[in-house]
Amino acid sequence: MGVEDGIRSKFEHSELTRAVRGRLGRLESDARYDVVIVGGGSAGCVLANRLSEDRATRVAVLEAGRPDYLSDVYIHMPAALSFPIGNRLYDWKYESEPEPHMHGRRIYHARGKVLGGSSSINGMIFQRGNPMDYERWGADPGMDRWDYAHCLPYFKKMETCLAGADEWRGGRGPLLLERGPADNPLCGAFFDAVQEAGYELTEDVNGYRQEGFAAFDRTIYRGRRLSAARAYLHPVMSRPNLDVRCNVFVNQVLFAGHRAVGVEVVEHGQTRIIHAGEVILCGGAINTPQLLQLSGVGRADELRPLGINIAHDLPAVGENMQDHLEVYVQYASKQPVSVAPAMKMKNRPRVGLEWLLFRRGPGATNHFESGGFVRSNDDVAYPNLMFHFLPIAIRYDGTAPQGHGYQVHVGPMYSDTRGSVKVVSADPHVHPALRFNYLSTEQDRREWVEAVRCARRILTQPAFEPFNDGELSPGAGVESDEQILDWVARDAETALHPSCTCRMGTGADSVLEPATLAVHGLEHLRVVDAAAMPYVTNGNIYAPVVMLAEKAADLIRGDTPLVPAEVPFYRHQAVVSDTNVKPQAPASKARRTPEAKSEK
Repeated sequence: MGVEDGIRSKFEHSELTRAVRGRLGRLESDARYDVVIVGGGSAGCVLANRLSEDRATRVAVLEAGRPDYLSDVYIHMPAALSFPIGNRLYDWKYESEPEPHMHGRRIYHARGKVLGGSSSINGMIFQRGNPMDYERWGADPGMDRWDYAHCLPYFKKMETCLAGADEWRGGRGPLLLERGPADNPLCGAFFDAVQEAGYELTEDVNGYRQEGFAAFDRTIYRGRRLSAARAYLHPVMSRPNLDVRCNVFVNQVLFAGHRAVGVEVVEHGQTRIIHAGEVILCGGAINTPQLLQLSGVGRADELRPLGINIAHDLPAVGENMQDHLEVYVQYASKQPVSVAPAMKMKNRPRVGLEWLLFRRGPGATNHFESGGFVRSNDDVAYPNLMFHFLPIAIRYDGTAPQGHGYQVHVGPMYSDTRGSVKVVSADPHVHPALRFNYLSTEQDRREWVEAVRCARRILTQPAFEPFNDGELSPGAGVESDEQILDWVARDAETALHPSCTCRMGTGADSVLEPATLAVHGLEHLRVVDAAAMPYVTNGNIYAPVVMLAEKAADLIRGDTPLVPAEVPFYRHQAVVSDTNVKPQAPASKARRTPEAKSEK
């Protein structure tokens, strides 16, 4: 059956009943939908909006987590982002298996357990990645329609860039993006320091040129977090053909032969069947492969010993996992100009009240207002390091040293390490085994040393002299390559970008058909989330996931895809015949406003 009539397919109740009778026991039958979206996270919210535009298509969104109540300050106040992480009410609280190259540490992985998914608990940084990321995607066999020209129209469709729309940025999409003011004196010193260190500023890391440093776009609008649920789902909740159900746990996908025909769920303590013409998995790079494996789709010789009935032997499910690891390079500040006072317990009531009444003040920002991208060596074609600068020294869990400080988050962006997600039990409530294999390759270790040295070079430039009161982390005792790698192994945390565990492609290492996002060898079952990415992008992955879902909606509905946007983008090595090389852009007049430069 073609994509055009995929979500309109009708099915017989008896077909589903025959498929599950005897294996599942007596189940209470539930509603029927043309499309069942498993997961109300970033991608699921986008698909719910776009697929329910056709009022003849009945769409259900099944979210295992809680609703994102508008009164919930922990979700909607940007500065409260550290509170949901590690909280069982908002976070699935995953952790890796002991990582062999990180002294056997288990690395904590927060994932959103709430409507909006991780977009309701993330750092609200909006970064598309480098255009060359999508050129890399498009270079794989069968992936030619996932290059930058084909993806850019969907990036523009999804956003309203409040800094101004142009040929790279959108101006009419659901995601309203505010650019960080970056007006703290420490941010000003940071922009001066990167130039003193030999790097350049850029107008917009999501525009023509990613390489360089700039104020960051953020998914914050008028002082409030703008999650995927708030941008895409809540505005259309009243549609009669859209049913959004929270606290519904999906146990498995149900099949009749090789055709997905529904899901088994637990709702209000009752096991039910929900019938579906099309099942779309949007649980993310951890839950999606876990659910496939629990449903009998994966490496058969690993699933059978767990007592899982095999629906389809597909060994690539759960493989190829990629992520970004990061460290905090922190310095103490001589001057009391950081935002540390706003984080003190005694000041939180005032900060909270100002935010509640006026949506302004320290509570209205994520503090990730500036940063940038650089190449750490001449072997890479485009930036392989990402920096987030904060005018405070603090960790994701909210712990901070005493006094004023500042820091950069830094880490390699496209490491060649690869990991996996594997179920260890047929019980869907048991977390799968996560193995990331951080620091396991020579390239990764080399780039980590370069990353820390690059961060130190920036933070010790003359521009920081009025503020620099000494390095807090990693500290003066960490200097040699071996010491740096040992510190990274002991101190690094995930940047929370797991991806690529059900990659698009045509080879044996792939799970999804690039033209449809359908699972290879199965009918009416698709994956639309970070798991579908073939390679992790250079930056935070929320924006690429939303783009992927926007593009997938057209593929699923059989709509004519948006016209590819053949626009130029920056490459540091200019090629005369290359259409992606742009003439020198005019310089900005503002001293600290990032400006586009010509190719070297």
